[in-house]
Amino acid sequence: MPTPEALRRNRWLRWLGPALHHPRLWHMSRRGIAMGMALGVFFGLLIPIAQIPFAAGAAVVLRANVPAAVASTLVTNPVTFGPVYYAAWRLGSAILGEPVRPGEEPPLPDAELEASPEQGWWETLVQRLRSVGKPLMLGLALVATGVGLLTYLLVTWIWFVKVKWSRRKRRTRIGLGADNP
Repeated sequence: MPTPEALRRNRWLRWLGPALHHPRLWHMSRRGIAMGMALGVFFGLLIPIAQIPFAAGAAVVLRANVPAAVASTLVTNPVTFGPVYYAAWRLGSAILGEPVRPGEEPPLPDAELEASPEQGWWETLVQRLRSVGKPLMLGLALVATGVGLLTYLLVTWIWFVKVKWSRRKRRTRIGLGADNP
């Protein structure tokens, strides 16, 4: 992990100023880790590009753990990208009432949607996403929100159980037993 001094000297991060150097952004706490992981998973599932900057920015604003937010965006990667987006499209189609037969694939982008010299990559991406349509966007929003909330709750619960187990183990080790306060 980079040191705070290295972050202060980084020319790309200098514009964030003191906001990036708040101690809660780098501290290992239950709330910070849970919120950071939830943000990372949310943005990792919701948007196909620039997931890390969005997750890091949201972590700075919400005072969540930045490394946890950045690392958990990797929930979508070249291996998981296809199945996640296919499942989101099917979910969105089902909610919108668009019939989808088992094994049916999302509509492929039309041939005329190929990038032209006067059209930038962003416009091409937007056109391709529009060709798949509302079902994918709705499905991604629902999946990202649901899995993000589930991540927060799961990390909080695991942290709680681990602390409880550590306390019980420590009490047993010093001879107090589980019954004695």
